[in-house]
Amino acid sequence: MSESVVKGPASYFPSIEKKYGRPVSEWLEIVRDSPLVKHMELVSWLKTEYGMGHGHANALVAHCLAGGK
Repeated sequence: MSESVVKGPASYFPSIEKKYGRPVSEWLEIVRDSPLVKHMELVSWLKTEYGMGHGHANALVAHCLAGGK
């Protein structure tokens, strides 16, 4: 029995959806649609504009910039 354990940025996704009330796909679209391109600029922007915690914002940005869908 091999259970797949989610690791990395995606491990934050269930708590992001629960805490901020939007599906991760929507958050990733928000990040992709931003005119910002640098990792920490995007993290700071999510924190400021959406009240997101650092870890959650960082996880979304890292996943998005790594080409995650």
